[in-house]
Amino acid sequence: MNLVAPNNKRRIEVIVVGTGLAGAAAAATLGELGYKVKAFTFHDSPRRAHSIAAQGGINAAKNYQNDGDSVYRLFYDTIKGGDYRSREANVHRLAEVSRNIIDQAVAQGVPFAREYGGLLANRSFGGVQVSRTFYARGQTGQQLLLGAYQSLSRQISKGSVKMYNRHEMLDVVIQDGKARGIIARNLLTGELERHAAHCVVLASGGYGNVFYLSTNAMNSNGTAAWRAVRRGAYMANPCFTQIHPTCIPQSGEYQSKLTLMSESLRNDGRVWVPKKQEDAQAIREGRKTGNDIPEADRDYYLERRYPAFGNLVPRDVASRAAKVACDEGLGVAPTGLAVFLDFESAIMRYGQAEANTKGISNPSEAKIKELGEKVVEEKYGNLFEMYEKITGENPYQTPMKIYPAVHYTMGGLWVDYNLETNIPGLFATGEANFSDHGANRLGASALMQGLADGYFVLPYTIGQFLSQEIRTPMIDPNSPEFEQTEKDVENRLNQLMNIKGNQSVESFHRRLGKIMWEYCGMSRNADGLKKARKMIKELREEFYKDVFIPGDAKDYNPELEKAHRVADFMELGELMVVDALDRQESCGGHFREEYQTEEGEALRDDENYAYVSAWEYTGWDEDPKLHKEELVFENVELKTRSYK
Repeated sequence: MNLVAPNNKRRIEVIVVGTGLAGAAAAATLGELGYKVKAFTFHDSPRRAHSIAAQGGINAAKNYQNDGDSVYRLFYDTIKGGDYRSREANVHRLAEVSRNIIDQAVAQGVPFAREYGGLLANRSFGGVQVSRTFYARGQTGQQLLLGAYQSLSRQISKGSVKMYNRHEMLDVVIQDGKARGIIARNLLTGELERHAAHCVVLASGGYGNVFYLSTNAMNSNGTAAWRAVRRGAYMANPCFTQIHPTCIPQSGEYQSKLTLMSESLRNDGRVWVPKKQEDAQAIREGRKTGNDIPEADRDYYLERRYPAFGNLVPRDVASRAAKVACDEGLGVAPTGLAVFLDFESAIMRYGQAEANTKGISNPSEAKIKELGEKVVEEKYGNLFEMYEKITGENPYQTPMKIYPAVHYTMGGLWVDYNLETNIPGLFATGEANFSDHGANRLGASALMQGLADGYFVLPYTIGQFLSQEIRTPMIDPNSPEFEQTEKDVENRLNQLMNIKGNQSVESFHRRLGKIMWEYCGMSRNADGLKKARKMIKELREEFYKDVFIPGDAKDYNPELEKAHRVADFMELGELMVVDALDRQESCGGHFREEYQTEEGEALRDDENYAYVSAWEYTGWDEDPKLHKEELVFENVELKTRSYK
């Protein structure tokens, strides 16, 4: 791996798009190393990046619990959890550097939970049989982002990082085959700006909002990555979407987003539905509650189907099992789309342990419950409070209602081992790339990947490219390539503004989301995917004829921002459908109904589909071109996943 000497770093500029964990960590570390960094966020502050919404924790192979964890175990669990559709080398590196992340965060003052003696505490997440997840109550993402923001702020104050708030990247500039800058729109003034650098790093997150309803923030979008695809970057495995099993169910058509309930709740919560359809119907109609169903009439279906992992099976497995239960008429919400997450057993267990610790003999059931609720509140209090505020139900007294929702995208820009796309000088980190999670991400691994890429991988692998640029002068933003790319962006925005139709951007986005969820969501089939592609094309044609965008392009205009993002979502959504149709197997979060075992589990086809699908976009009227990266497994045995 080539290096760049400190005296040469001062002459090299790097653009970082996005200031979540991956972007803020990368910008801060590159600045600390001596590079001249320009960082961009469409938020009013880097602290508002969606990383802040992560709740449950961050994985690291520290083995503090002495329960058999190791770097190899984390590597193996991640490969297996991704259903053997990720690159071994990248995942092993991730497992190796995971340990450094915790040391870095503790040094920054991140307030991880600690045990009574002061040591860092751990808990379990889905798809593993060890406790390796470090957490800060239910606010882990927020606390980690504040740590990264501290580091970033230090570099901003030193002048090594220049921060551009309220700027959205709308295109990447390619000069002599290399990424040399971006065109950004000042969201407050509407002005287009040219920004040049020796290379560009995209840390812009995932594209889950293509489904409209998701746990993502409303502003989260795929435009930065998709614009890179339109300039020739490959999009890898776009159909690999994570459906999170523990989210507050949709309550009506008026909703514009869904709310995550952390996977950490499945440490102590037990998932169940009534065994009898008449009980489920009574609950849906409000004639009964979960507390009215006796233990003998409850089906703890995850514990029944997957005894080795129980309620802590991976997310794709838990989500499909919930869908199966609801499809059988056992759902417990008025819509029929919810299952119970029950904490009664945990409350009584913790309460009895507390009573023993305090020397209380023969405590009453009420006393045990009181003590147990305090323990649960310490662990999950902010999550329980959030649930009660949204639903009006007290989860200490009645079981939570949960249902799967779109949460994360394992697909993303194709990158090599150095996190460089197929366009030289264009890098992608965190959720914006595809590299580490295969067909399903394990819980608490998103924060791990974002910080691993930002702090410990990209700042060093980027030197391989930049070592060849030390004699390259500062890039001129007035070159013909910048001028033409800016003109392309301006034409796109004017095209949208000039439609002057009758329908809102929001209505088109909602319709796109329904198509994606219905035909490319938790389960897919060939007929549905073919229908979805046709529907998306028709919707896109209608969008470009009848969308209404008020205001002016040269001014503050949130509707124009949204319209541009939705236009990109329509193109990306079609590619997701094409990818799902092409991959004729089931693996992880990609579940093709035609390819399943007799027990309803995912049925992979390793002989024909053990590869990364890297798609090259070729235009509206042409099929995208598929490039295959064969996956080679030398350190793990390629076999059928089993959590039973």
